[in-house]
Amino acid sequence: MRVGLLGTGPWAQGAYAPALSGHGGLDFAGVWGRRPEAASALAEQYGTRAYDDVDALLDDVDAVAVALPPTVQADLAVRAARAHCHLLLDKPLALSVADGRAVVEAAERAGVASVVFFTTRFQKEPQAWIDEQAAVTGWFTARAEWLGAVFTSDSPFAASPWRRAKGALWDVGPHALSVLLPVLGDVRGVTAAAHGPGDTVHLVLDHVTDTSSTLALSLTAPPAAAGAAVELRGEAGVTLLPRSSEGAVPAVARAAEALFAAARTGRPHSCDAAFGLRVTEILAMAEARLNGEAD
Repeated sequence: MRVGLLGTGPWAQGAYAPALSGHGGLDFAGVWGRRPEAASALAEQYGTRAYDDVDALLDDVDAVAVALPPTVQADLAVRAARAHCHLLLDKPLALSVADGRAVVEAAERAGVASVVFFTTRFQKEPQAWIDEQAAVTGWFTARAEWLGAVFTSDSPFAASPWRRAKGALWDVGPHALSVLLPVLGDVRGVTAAAHGPGDTVHLVLDHVTDTSSTLALSLTAPPAAAGAAVELRGEAGVTLLPRSSEGAVPAVARAAEALFAAARTGRPHSCDAAFGLRVTEILAMAEARLNGEAD
Protein backbone atom coordinates (compact mmCIF):
# COMPACT_ATOMS: atom_id res chain seq x y z
CA MET A 1 0.00 0.00 0.00
CA ARG A 2 1.31 3.42 -1.00
CA VAL A 3 0.92 5.94 1.82
CA GLY A 4 1.43 9.70 1.80
CA LEU A 5 2.00 11.94 4.80
CA LEU A 6 0.22 15.27 5.21
CA GLY A 7 2.09 17.45 7.69
CA THR A 8 5.64 18.40 8.57
CA GLY A 9 5.46 19.61 12.19
CA PRO A 10 6.91 18.06 15.36
CA TRP A 11 4.36 15.23 15.48
CA ALA A 12 4.91 14.37 11.80
CA GLN A 13 8.68 14.46 12.30
CA GLY A 14 8.79 12.59 15.60
CA ALA A 15 6.12 9.94 15.13
CA TYR A 16 4.48 9.61 11.73
CA ALA A 17 7.43 9.86 9.33
CA PRO A 18 9.65 7.36 11.18
CA ALA A 19 6.71 4.96 11.63
CA LEU A 20 5.73 5.05 7.96
CA SER A 21 9.32 4.89 6.72
CA GLY A 22 10.25 1.99 8.99
CA HIS A 23 7.21 -0.17 8.22
CA GLY A 24 8.17 -2.97 5.86
CA GLY A 25 4.61 -3.52 4.68
CA LEU A 26 4.04 -0.17 3.01
CA ASP A 27 5.56 2.26 0.57
CA PHE A 28 6.11 5.70 2.11
CA ALA A 29 5.37 7.48 -1.15
CA GLY A 30 5.57 11.17 -0.32
CA VAL A 31 5.09 14.17 1.93
CA TRP A 32 3.00 17.31 1.57
CA GLY A 33 3.04 20.23 3.98
CA ARG A 34 1.80 23.77 4.24
CA ARG A 35 5.47 24.86 4.22
CA PRO A 36 7.09 23.47 1.04
CA GLU A 37 10.61 23.86 2.42
CA ALA A 38 9.71 21.72 5.45
CA ALA A 39 8.13 19.08 3.22
CA SER A 40 11.30 18.95 1.11
CA ALA A 41 13.50 18.57 4.18
CA LEU A 42 11.37 15.81 5.67
CA ALA A 43 11.10 13.96 2.35
CA GLU A 44 14.86 14.13 1.86
CA GLN A 45 15.45 12.77 5.36
CA TYR A 46 13.34 9.69 4.64
CA GLY A 47 14.19 9.19 0.97
CA THR A 48 10.76 9.96 -0.40
CA ARG A 49 9.17 12.64 -2.58
CA ALA A 50 7.98 16.09 -1.54
CA TYR A 51 4.75 17.24 -3.17
CA ASP A 52 3.87 20.87 -3.77
CA ASP A 53 0.28 19.97 -4.71
CA VAL A 54 -1.73 17.98 -2.16
CA ASP A 55 -4.13 16.71 -4.82
CA ALA A 56 -1.21 15.29 -6.80
CA LEU A 57 -0.15 13.32 -3.74
CA LEU A 58 -3.71 12.08 -3.20
CA ASP A 59 -3.80 10.85 -6.80
CA ASP A 60 -0.59 8.87 -6.30
CA VAL A 61 -1.35 6.99 -3.05
CA ASP A 62 -3.77 4.46 -1.60
CA ALA A 63 -3.88 6.04 1.87
CA VAL A 64 -2.85 9.17 3.70
CA ALA A 65 -1.65 9.75 7.25
CA VAL A 66 -2.61 13.19 8.54
CA ALA A 67 -0.38 14.88 11.12
CA LEU A 68 -1.92 18.35 10.98
CA PRO A 69 -3.94 20.54 13.35
CA PRO A 70 -7.60 19.53 13.63
CA THR A 71 -8.53 22.89 12.12
CA VAL A 72 -6.85 21.69 8.91
CA GLN A 73 -7.31 17.93 9.17
CA ALA A 74 -11.07 17.72 8.61
CA ASP A 75 -11.13 19.48 5.23
CA LEU A 76 -8.12 17.55 3.94
CA ALA A 77 -9.58 14.26 5.17
CA VAL A 78 -12.74 14.95 3.16
CA ARG A 79 -10.63 15.71 0.06
CA ALA A 80 -8.59 12.55 0.60
CA ALA A 81 -11.71 10.40 0.99
CA ARG A 82 -13.16 11.85 -2.21
CA ALA A 83 -9.89 10.84 -3.90
CA HIS A 84 -10.52 7.31 -2.57
CA CYS A 85 -7.66 7.35 -0.10
CA HIS A 86 -7.93 5.41 3.14
CA LEU A 87 -7.49 7.66 6.17
CA LEU A 88 -5.07 7.47 9.10
CA LEU A 89 -6.13 10.51 11.13
CA ASP A 90 -5.08 12.06 14.40
CA LYS A 91 -7.07 13.08 17.44
CA PRO A 92 -9.15 15.13 17.77
CA LEU A 93 -10.87 14.33 14.49
CA ALA A 94 -12.19 17.90 14.31
CA LEU A 95 -13.00 20.85 16.55
CA SER A 96 -16.68 20.92 15.62
CA VAL A 97 -19.31 18.22 15.31
CA ALA A 98 -20.23 19.43 11.82
CA ASP A 99 -16.64 19.09 10.57
CA GLY A 100 -16.26 15.67 12.16
CA ARG A 101 -19.52 14.48 10.64
CA ALA A 102 -18.35 15.67 7.21
CA VAL A 103 -15.30 13.39 7.47
CA VAL A 104 -17.41 10.39 8.45
CA GLU A 105 -19.90 10.99 5.66
CA ALA A 106 -17.15 11.46 3.06
CA ALA A 107 -15.43 8.21 4.12
CA GLU A 108 -18.74 6.32 4.03
CA ARG A 109 -19.67 7.66 0.59
CA ALA A 110 -16.25 6.79 -0.83
CA GLY A 111 -16.12 3.39 0.87
CA VAL A 112 -12.68 4.05 2.36
CA ALA A 113 -11.37 2.79 5.69
CA SER A 114 -10.43 5.11 8.53
CA VAL A 115 -8.49 4.92 11.79
CA VAL A 116 -8.08 7.78 14.26
CA PHE A 117 -4.80 7.56 16.15
CA PHE A 118 -5.29 7.70 19.92
CA THR A 119 -1.81 6.86 21.24
CA THR A 120 -2.91 4.77 24.23
CA ARG A 121 -5.24 2.64 22.11
CA PHE A 122 -2.34 1.44 19.97
CA GLN A 123 0.27 0.76 22.66
CA LYS A 124 0.60 -2.90 23.62
CA GLU A 125 0.14 -2.97 27.38
CA PRO A 126 -2.56 -0.27 27.62
CA GLN A 127 -4.55 -1.78 24.74
CA ALA A 128 -4.40 -5.25 26.28
CA TRP A 129 -5.61 -3.78 29.59
CA ILE A 130 -8.46 -1.92 27.91
CA ASP A 131 -9.60 -5.08 26.12
CA GLU A 132 -9.43 -7.03 29.37
CA GLN A 133 -11.42 -4.47 31.37
CA ALA A 134 -14.03 -4.11 28.61
CA ALA A 135 -14.87 -7.80 29.13
CA VAL A 136 -15.38 -7.31 32.88
CA THR A 137 -18.82 -6.44 34.25
CA GLY A 138 -19.84 -4.56 37.37
CA TRP A 139 -17.80 -1.40 37.05
CA PHE A 140 -18.93 1.29 39.47
CA THR A 141 -16.85 4.36 38.67
CA ALA A 142 -13.62 5.52 37.07
CA ARG A 143 -11.12 8.32 37.53
CA ALA A 144 -8.95 9.63 34.69
CA GLU A 145 -6.19 12.22 35.03
CA TRP A 146 -4.34 13.48 31.95
CA LEU A 147 -2.06 16.22 33.21
CA GLY A 148 0.42 17.60 30.72
CA ALA A 149 3.11 20.25 31.06
CA VAL A 150 2.96 21.49 27.47
CA PHE A 151 2.48 25.13 28.52
CA THR A 152 4.84 24.96 31.50
CA SER A 153 7.87 23.42 29.80
CA ASP A 154 9.87 23.66 26.58
CA SER A 155 7.48 21.33 24.74
CA PRO A 156 7.59 21.68 20.93
CA PHE A 157 3.78 21.77 21.02
CA ALA A 158 3.56 24.82 23.30
CA ALA A 159 3.27 27.28 20.41
CA SER A 160 0.47 25.34 18.71
CA PRO A 161 -2.32 27.90 18.01
CA TRP A 162 -5.16 25.40 18.29
CA ARG A 163 -3.86 24.07 21.62
CA ARG A 164 -3.60 27.64 22.92
CA ALA A 165 -7.16 28.29 21.82
CA LYS A 166 -8.81 25.00 22.86
CA GLY A 167 -6.60 23.76 25.71
CA ALA A 168 -6.46 20.42 27.46
CA LEU A 169 -10.12 19.56 26.88
CA TRP A 170 -9.53 19.05 23.17
CA ASP A 171 -5.89 17.94 23.30
CA VAL A 172 -5.74 15.32 26.06
CA GLY A 173 -9.48 14.89 26.59
CA PRO A 174 -9.60 12.55 23.55
CA HIS A 175 -6.96 10.32 25.15
CA ALA A 176 -8.99 9.92 28.34
CA LEU A 177 -12.21 9.25 26.43
CA SER A 178 -10.50 6.70 24.19
CA VAL A 179 -9.74 4.63 27.30
CA LEU A 180 -13.01 5.12 29.17
CA LEU A 181 -15.56 4.61 26.39
CA PRO A 182 -14.61 1.02 25.48
CA VAL A 183 -14.82 0.01 29.15
CA LEU A 184 -17.72 2.05 30.57
CA GLY A 185 -19.72 2.58 27.39
CA ASP A 186 -20.98 5.69 25.67
CA VAL A 187 -21.61 8.94 27.51
CA ARG A 188 -25.22 9.97 28.10
CA GLY A 189 -24.25 13.39 29.34
CA VAL A 190 -21.68 15.65 30.94
CA THR A 191 -23.28 16.18 34.33
CA ALA A 192 -20.71 18.66 35.66
CA ALA A 193 -17.79 20.67 34.34
CA ALA A 194 -15.52 23.20 36.02
CA HIS A 195 -12.42 25.22 35.20
CA GLY A 196 -9.19 24.81 37.16
CA PRO A 197 -5.82 26.58 36.98
CA GLY A 198 -4.77 27.68 33.51
CA ASP A 199 -6.45 25.49 30.92
CA THR A 200 -7.28 22.77 33.46
CA VAL A 201 -10.82 21.37 33.37
CA HIS A 202 -12.68 18.87 35.54
CA LEU A 203 -15.55 16.80 34.13
CA VAL A 204 -18.10 14.33 35.48
CA LEU A 205 -19.54 11.94 32.88
CA ASP A 206 -22.67 9.79 33.02
CA HIS A 207 -22.25 6.56 31.04
CA VAL A 208 -24.97 4.40 29.49
CA THR A 209 -23.90 1.51 31.74
CA ASP A 210 -25.10 3.52 34.77
CA THR A 211 -21.51 4.15 35.80
CA SER A 212 -19.84 7.52 36.25
CA SER A 213 -16.35 8.82 35.58
CA THR A 214 -14.41 11.91 36.57
CA LEU A 215 -11.75 13.51 34.40
CA ALA A 216 -9.02 16.02 35.27
CA LEU A 217 -7.36 17.42 32.14
CA SER A 218 -4.56 19.96 31.86
CA LEU A 219 -1.68 21.19 29.71
CA THR A 220 -0.51 23.63 32.40
CA ALA A 221 0.49 21.21 35.17
CA PRO A 222 3.87 21.75 36.85
CA PRO A 223 6.34 19.42 35.14
CA ALA A 224 6.89 17.50 38.38
CA ALA A 225 3.14 16.85 38.61
CA ALA A 226 2.55 15.83 35.00
CA GLY A 227 1.39 12.36 34.06
CA ALA A 228 -1.58 10.23 33.12
CA ALA A 229 -3.54 7.76 35.22
CA VAL A 230 -6.80 5.86 34.85
CA GLU A 231 -8.33 3.96 37.77
CA LEU A 232 -11.39 1.69 37.57
CA ARG A 233 -13.37 0.55 40.61
CA GLY A 234 -16.12 -2.02 40.65
CA GLU A 235 -17.21 -5.48 41.72
CA ALA A 236 -13.91 -6.93 40.46
CA GLY A 237 -11.94 -4.51 42.65
CA VAL A 238 -9.56 -1.74 41.64
CA THR A 239 -7.32 -1.69 38.57
CA LEU A 240 -4.99 0.89 37.05
CA LEU A 241 -4.07 1.57 33.44
CA PRO A 242 -0.52 0.19 32.99
CA ARG A 243 2.34 2.25 31.62
CA SER A 244 3.45 1.54 28.09
CA SER A 245 6.89 0.14 27.36
CA GLU A 246 6.98 1.83 23.96
CA GLY A 247 6.71 5.31 22.53
CA ALA A 248 4.61 6.81 19.78
CA VAL A 249 6.44 5.40 16.74
CA PRO A 250 5.50 1.72 17.24
CA ALA A 251 1.97 2.82 18.12
CA VAL A 252 1.62 4.76 14.84
CA ALA A 253 2.92 1.72 12.96
CA ARG A 254 0.29 -0.42 14.70
CA ALA A 255 -2.42 2.10 13.77
CA ALA A 256 -1.27 1.90 10.14
CA GLU A 257 -1.56 -1.89 10.28
CA ALA A 258 -5.08 -1.51 11.68
CA LEU A 259 -5.95 0.75 8.74
CA PHE A 260 -4.60 -1.81 6.26
CA ALA A 261 -6.66 -4.55 7.91
CA ALA A 262 -9.83 -2.45 7.77
CA ALA A 263 -9.20 -1.60 4.12
CA ARG A 264 -8.54 -5.24 3.25
CA THR A 265 -11.45 -6.79 5.14
CA GLY A 266 -14.03 -4.02 4.99
CA ARG A 267 -14.56 -4.35 8.76
CA PRO A 268 -14.41 -0.99 10.57
CA HIS A 269 -11.83 -0.57 13.29
CA SER A 270 -13.07 0.37 16.76
CA CYS A 271 -11.14 3.66 16.47
CA ASP A 272 -12.54 4.65 13.10
CA ALA A 273 -13.77 8.10 12.11
CA ALA A 274 -17.21 7.35 13.58
CA PHE A 275 -15.58 6.80 16.97
CA GLY A 276 -13.56 9.98 16.48
CA LEU A 277 -16.82 11.82 15.76
CA ARG A 278 -18.38 10.50 18.97
CA VAL A 279 -15.39 11.75 20.94
CA THR A 280 -15.83 15.15 19.28
CA GLU A 281 -19.51 15.19 20.22
CA ILE A 282 -18.72 14.48 23.87
CA LEU A 283 -16.03 17.16 23.94
CA ALA A 284 -18.49 19.63 22.42
CA MET A 285 -21.01 18.78 25.17
CA ALA A 286 -18.32 19.37 27.80
CA GLU A 287 -17.28 22.65 26.22
CA ALA A 288 -20.87 23.84 26.16
CA ARG A 289 -21.27 23.07 29.86
CA LEU A 290 -17.97 24.81 30.68
CA ASN A 291 -19.24 27.85 28.78
CA GLY A 292 -22.55 27.81 30.65
CA GLU A 293 -24.48 26.85 27.53
CA ALA A 294 -25.77 23.46 28.73
CA ASP A 295 -28.89 22.88 30.82
